[in-house]
Amino acid sequence: MTNRIARITVSQHRLPLDPPFPASWDSRPRHAFPATIVRVEDDEGRVGIGSGDAMYGFDDYRDLFIGADPLDLARHSAVLDNLSFHAGRLWPLDVALWDLAGKIRGEPCWQMAGGRSKRVRAYASSGVHRSLEGMAQWAEHAVARGFPALKVRFGRPTLADDLAALAAVREAAGDAIELMVDCNQGWRMPWDTQAPWHADEALAVIRQIEKYRVYWVEEPLHRGDYAGHAQLRMRTEGLGIRIAGGEMTRDAHEFAALLAHDCLDVYQPDVVCTLGMEGARRLAAQIEAHGKVFTPHTWGNGIGLAANLHVVAGAAQAPFVEFPYDPPEWTPARRDFPIKHVIDIDANGWIELSDAPGLGIELDEAMLAATRAHDSRYD
Repeated sequence: MTNRIARITVSQHRLPLDPPFPASWDSRPRHAFPATIVRVEDDEGRVGIGSGDAMYGFDDYRDLFIGADPLDLARHSAVLDNLSFHAGRLWPLDVALWDLAGKIRGEPCWQMAGGRSKRVRAYASSGVHRSLEGMAQWAEHAVARGFPALKVRFGRPTLADDLAALAAVREAAGDAIELMVDCNQGWRMPWDTQAPWHADEALAVIRQIEKYRVYWVEEPLHRGDYAGHAQLRMRTEGLGIRIAGGEMTRDAHEFAALLAHDCLDVYQPDVVCTLGMEGARRLAAQIEAHGKVFTPHTWGNGIGLAANLHVVAGAAQAPFVEFPYDPPEWTPARRDFPIKHVIDIDANGWIELSDAPGLGIELDEAMLAATRAHDSRYD
């Protein structure tokens, strides 16, 4: 007899941050790191876990899953896709369902996603606007830890400041390391009403960073500016700099439009924000069939990072995957506070996924009890 989904619980948690995290894309320093934990239990007591968006609005639709077959992942993905219109982004549930399915089937999620590999290489993704000396020290430290690539955030008071930071990182990292630049023009925090760049502005920036041998330029335009992206790609084609984006693009039809307009070289949907693991593995195949790169955004906690790693390892050919890393304000220990074992790289920048069923991670119940909260705020 097929087992069934018995219950789904959602809890909110907030880790106090001291020192605060001054995220480069947020004008307000973050004094707490929220985490939403989703647990899906079947009628035999197995529990799958997920995390990501706050799951506000889910309670009205819980009945669509209770009593359903936990292994019907395509059906669950389709329902969640519908709910992303009616209620919001509820993709953490998809992650929990995949984790549960893996535990029922006795398979790791990377195997369920396609089984291409069980390891991926990571790049260090910075999050803080430091002094030039601080940026150089971060780069030296990240290279010494084994990262093969580093990502620098723009958005300082002037473009000259950004270029100076990039120059400092390139000098400190050396020529053997790949560098990426994140312009953070694709979306804004709720209170930030600054207009995004247009194609001419982005092109001017790209021409100035060309000499630093940048692997990709991320989010140089608003996520919905298809014409601008297509124009920018055409005008930069001979420069050897890839155009990346899509981290907060919501729907499959939007990615289809990006592909149809030849907007991007690198696609970066985060499975806990967009399409879930089921939709992301299918999207990865579409993106790679067009000759493009699929490598997700991962700025969440360790559960979301694990979900993205499993999809990439199992279904994609990404050269490396984002690894949020900018100590002391942003460390693996802070990022992964909901789970018992921190996700980290080896000496050569690789992350090895286990053969354990599902995501292969375990919640830190004591930490979750100590950080229980009523909301999902960063302040």
